[in-house]
Amino acid sequence: MPRMKVAVAGAGIAGLALAAALSRAGIDCHVYEQAERLAEVGAGVQLAPNATRLLHRIGLRARLRSFAVAPWAIEMRRWDDGSLLQRTPLGAPCRRRFGAPYYTVHRADLHSALLSLIPAGQVHLGARCVGVTQDGDAARLRLSDGSTVTADLVVGADGIHSVVREQLAPDQPRYSGQTIYRGLVPAERVPHLLGASLVRLWLGPGRHCVCYPVSSGRQMSFGATVAASDWREESWSARGDVAELAAAYAGWHPDVARLVEAAETVSRWALHDRESIDRLSSGRVTVIGDAAHPMLPFQAQGANQAIEDAVVLAACLADAEPDDQSAALRRYEEIRLPRTTRIQRQSRENAKTFHLADGDAQRRRDTSTRNSSGLDAHDWLFGYDAGQAATTSGSS
Repeated sequence: MPRMKVAVAGAGIAGLALAAALSRAGIDCHVYEQAERLAEVGAGVQLAPNATRLLHRIGLRARLRSFAVAPWAIEMRRWDDGSLLQRTPLGAPCRRRFGAPYYTVHRADLHSALLSLIPAGQVHLGARCVGVTQDGDAARLRLSDGSTVTADLVVGADGIHSVVREQLAPDQPRYSGQTIYRGLVPAERVPHLLGASLVRLWLGPGRHCVCYPVSSGRQMSFGATVAASDWREESWSARGDVAELAAAYAGWHPDVARLVEAAETVSRWALHDRESIDRLSSGRVTVIGDAAHPMLPFQAQGANQAIEDAVVLAACLADAEPDDQSAALRRYEEIRLPRTTRIQRQSRENAKTFHLADGDAQRRRDTSTRNSSGLDAHDWLFGYDAGQAATTSGSS
């Protein structure tokens, strides 16, 4: 019996995770990426147990250990005096509770690890998707060189500016009013942040800063948000001005000031999201990751949700009858939409609560934050098993 053929637009974390999961399931999958080469882009990524358990299952347990950092806690602090607002234990307590670790990694390391799981010849570079067409028998990915790829299913993993998503809804970016500076600093340049391995966040009026170690502790990755109305570019590679960043955090706690001043270069990205859509598929076309549910980074779940999408979609397709792909796509949508919509909304809400000006609302937030320390509040997020959700849905 012929196997399903899947064409994936985009070789980011979502696209490669899907290709790895589909290959493991024995489904023919080819990935088409616009870049001429897979360069080392981006900075750090936080991988929560809801994603690491899935990466372990598709074969990355040992590879992750070789470059990931396992922080022992997440700490939230005030912007000015550094006073502790919340400490969430990670490390061994997190592994025991959720059966998987919490890791911080360099995006390029994760990307390379996922690529290693995909058979040679199945990732095609310099292949930019410019359009998608479909009929009852096939979907077709049109590439910028004029060629066409025909498949049983086209999956858009082509990010926030997704061409494939246009099959479902027009792109309507919503600017958050914030931009984020991202950077990587050699660990020896920030000795004040070494010692205890932590994810650190400082919350303050109109902005916040987060940092954590990556690359086996050799580098510190940071993201620093700044309110801005004059910067709308959504690009990982857009260069930011280090001096402007330092000025934006003048008067903040010395730990923050020394961190941003240690950066030699930074990227700058305008933070947009999109409204949730009520479907993820249309005919023989579907979307995953940022193409499906672009979200602000204030829940640290973007990459995690892309990995969940990939595993669920692969499981649904692997279980599908050859002539009933549409049922598999309905299952995928029913499993994923409620969860990703909730996380999108929570990320948007955090954009407000993280950046409250000092005053009554800020004091109420701080009290609530202190009272929610611990892992209990993360059960719904970290304890979720996307693979189990796909299996349970399939048996009902």
